[in-house]
Amino acid sequence: MADVAEPVEHLDVLIIGAGISGIGAARYLRTELSAKTFAILEARAASGGTWDLFRYPGIRSDSDLHTFGYEFKPWRDRQSIADAPRILSYLRETISENGLGGAIRYHHRVLAASWSSERARWTVEIERTDTGERLLLSAGWLFSASGYYRYDEGFTPVFSGRDRFRGPIVHPQHWPEDLDHTGKRVVIIGSGATAVTLVPAMADTAAHVTMLQRTPSYVMPVPREDALAELLRKIFGDQRGYALARRKNILKQLAVWRFCKRFPTAARRLIRWVNTRQLPDGYPVDEHFNPPYSPWDQRLCAVPDGDLFRAIRHGQASVVTDRIVTFTENGVLLESGRELEADIIVTATGLNVQAFGGVTVTVDGEPVLLRDTVAYKGVMLSGVPNLAYAIGYTNSSWTLKIGLLCEHFCRLLAHMDSHGYDVCRPELADPAMPTRPFLDFAAGYIQRVVGDLPRQGDRMPWLTSMSYSSDVKLLRSDDVTDPELHFTRVADRSGVGA
Repeated sequence: MADVAEPVEHLDVLIIGAGISGIGAARYLRTELSAKTFAILEARAASGGTWDLFRYPGIRSDSDLHTFGYEFKPWRDRQSIADAPRILSYLRETISENGLGGAIRYHHRVLAASWSSERARWTVEIERTDTGERLLLSAGWLFSASGYYRYDEGFTPVFSGRDRFRGPIVHPQHWPEDLDHTGKRVVIIGSGATAVTLVPAMADTAAHVTMLQRTPSYVMPVPREDALAELLRKIFGDQRGYALARRKNILKQLAVWRFCKRFPTAARRLIRWVNTRQLPDGYPVDEHFNPPYSPWDQRLCAVPDGDLFRAIRHGQASVVTDRIVTFTENGVLLESGRELEADIIVTATGLNVQAFGGVTVTVDGEPVLLRDTVAYKGVMLSGVPNLAYAIGYTNSSWTLKIGLLCEHFCRLLAHMDSHGYDVCRPELADPAMPTRPFLDFAAGYIQRVVGDLPRQGDRMPWLTSMSYSSDVKLLRSDDVTDPELHFTRVADRSGVGA
């Protein structure tokens, strides 16, 4: 830890990150454990996480807000697949309605966290990003809600000849406020959720937009507005109507995922049929919209009201499936020999995954290597005491799991308080238990770093569940105790900052 002059302040819980997960965690603490002291540490100058960071045209969720929103706060907007400003407004309403504004400490970047078993607390090293000042805080618990990717750097492959291109090259994670694409030829490199969002958003004013992909993705049109959810809200009111719409959409997500996993050939055919109906007659669907993998080996890309297909039908946008040889002065040269001319190139090539915000963690002086840990209930890590983390679902709405694990976290703290425990540490009963990757997901951004992430086991409680119904039982209904979760008391609590 760095030498600092400022005295240490102690809190019961430090939440890292003021995005959708951190705001949710703070609200559950405020309502379920009102006596607990906590703070949310946010490295940036604003709340909202992803929904404040990304500013590229058309940015929106790819999950419906009846399930991506919080269970405790109804989504009242007509947009079900909502754009970022609406989501950001919803998150900041949550902060205001629950009195969380004073708990957020902006410009506080967490650099390192050190656990002391003797004191039963974390000491956390923080950098003030606005002043460069270093300070220390201590806490009984850490709750990592920092997301899963680096905020300061997106992923861009090495492109030969990149410096030759005479126009701007932009990554969506760092979109310039003054970039004007009106009347320009735009090439967007990528085929994921960001690319299929950008294409129709830019196509209305650009001269032409080309989505250049190495490999196709599964793309499905979905209604931007949920008519049935609106009807339920009108009939049953905000609270009950929202709960019913949420349940409906949870079941719908589960049904689609199960169908795709159990009947991948039929799912592929159905998606192709839908795509064919959305595209012009004679369009080469198999070339541009027929991935080599099965549906839901990676996330399906949702396009609200089929806006991507509409841009293609109207001639405003096109898709090219090829490989890049080199950038040129005027665009991109492809393996086929074709040159795509461009005034602007957008590299929608993904994220750099970064677990726990890149924070260096030590336990009693020993560094914690994530790859050597096993995830406990998808909430804690083997051998690491009093640390919880928020990772949502990859096969449905992220926030569905966040709500459940926040509830579980509060129940766990309440159990410790009622029994006088200071320390909670998951420990493997069988260190030789077979393990596998933490996330069984084929997306490139996961596969690039899967070897550095925690592992999961072959049995509960060491499995990372991606099933909402299973997690309702595990995290909400089942007891918080487990033979492999060890609780201890520490007699001496008179350390610094007590």
